[in-house]
Amino acid sequence: MGKTWSIALAIGLLGTGVLAGVPAGASPGGVRWGPCPADAAAPGLECSTIKVPLDHRAPEGQQIDVAISRLASKNPEKRRGILLTNPGGPSPGLKFPAELAAAKLPQSVLDSYDLIGFDPRGFGHSTPVTCDLTPEQQAVGNVPPYARNAADVAKRAEQSKAIAQQCATSKTSWLLPHISTADTARDMDRIRAALGEEKTSFAGYSWGTYLGAVYTTLFPQRGDRIILDSNVHPTGWDYANDRLYAQGFDDRFPDFAKFAAAQDGTYHLGSTPEKITAKYFELAGRLDRKPEQDVDGATFRMLTYGFLFSNAGMPLVAKIWQAIDTGQPLPPIGSGEGTVSNVDNMISGRYYTICADSRWPRSVATYQATVALDRLRHPMFGAAGANVQPCAFWQSPAAPPVRVGDQGPSNVLMLQNERDPATPLAGAKRLRQAFGDRARMVTVDAGGHGVYPYVGNHCADTAATAFLTTGQRPERDLACAAEPR
Repeated sequence: MGKTWSIALAIGLLGTGVLAGVPAGASPGGVRWGPCPADAAAPGLECSTIKVPLDHRAPEGQQIDVAISRLASKNPEKRRGILLTNPGGPSPGLKFPAELAAAKLPQSVLDSYDLIGFDPRGFGHSTPVTCDLTPEQQAVGNVPPYARNAADVAKRAEQSKAIAQQCATSKTSWLLPHISTADTARDMDRIRAALGEEKTSFAGYSWGTYLGAVYTTLFPQRGDRIILDSNVHPTGWDYANDRLYAQGFDDRFPDFAKFAAAQDGTYHLGSTPEKITAKYFELAGRLDRKPEQDVDGATFRMLTYGFLFSNAGMPLVAKIWQAIDTGQPLPPIGSGEGTVSNVDNMISGRYYTICADSRWPRSVATYQATVALDRLRHPMFGAAGANVQPCAFWQSPAAPPVRVGDQGPSNVLMLQNERDPATPLAGAKRLRQAFGDRARMVTVDAGGHGVYPYVGNHCADTAATAFLTTGQRPERDLACAAEPR
């Protein structure tokens, strides 16, 4: 599949197993820890499985597996409990504690907690699901393709209907009524209990912020210190959230325009941010008319969007633009087939989860109207976020919604970049409002997806570390100025 697959995989990810090994040391709750599976192995990381109810309304009924991991504190005198973690996605999180440590999570936090990871139900080693997705279907991950017109929406609707039908007839379709954020939050409380802890702290990122919000809503007295980083709005990943991607792109793109203009001697895309913006529309329009090197206008827009999740992606975006602009071969984009163990499971699990969490519009005409509106309001990317997802044709009823509100202890700290393309500040502000006095929010004058410890902003890092290690939050919402890396 070559270059086409590499591009598809890069876009699609912009997101059956029993754990092997002889049991080793036990946790206070009786969990037996042993080696991790190969795809989650990391220095110091231990793994296990626990059983949780398939249906939490029938706790004594059928059980399924949830795979968990532990990066244990090596300082018993300073250890105060567990910090359950989630990387977002939704996606597997078994290796995430080791990834946080590698990202330079402060030693004081590593001393204070056993970092606990887990694959959410339906993912990885936790009773995985499938929709039997083809490589082409896997290529459309979190965000649907940019729709130039109503016909593009109708085409995407047919593709989405096929995916929904595949999910409904797959060998794991029996799990459809039981894969939701609320189900996963209830699993988290089972993990806490299995580890013998009265309370759990939590650090969730991206979709993991919604998971954390649901957990602390369902179990307000079980949460200790709750960190939510790069926040989804309070109703989770629904159609309104998809439409926010357009605002996120608008917020983030000026950072790239400044970068590319400053590097005009290298990339020759324009000497001012205004010229870079014009070049975006020029290249997108050109590729809409005639795709080049397996890149059409929708793919070009998606690559630009996805690789601006971090500043490290800006040079690659500029190189892609330069190659298209000059007719040169594209730079390496994806790391190739086989580097992700199961893309089908990751994308299928996301559909199982988000389509169960809320009701999506079912009329194709509704999507055609909102795409046309958002293309005008947000011409850079609005016609992607407003396009159709398989949830429009989902054949399993949505789970009862969990209303995030202000009832419960004041133990939530939200962290948010001002120019996050994936979870824009606009959505974070809505979650902050929903939490009321339960939360404080730290905003950072920075772009990209992920704050702690990824941006390296001393102001935000200090606030988050102090909260996790001492319980002290800022007295009021805090705005952190930009800091050079």
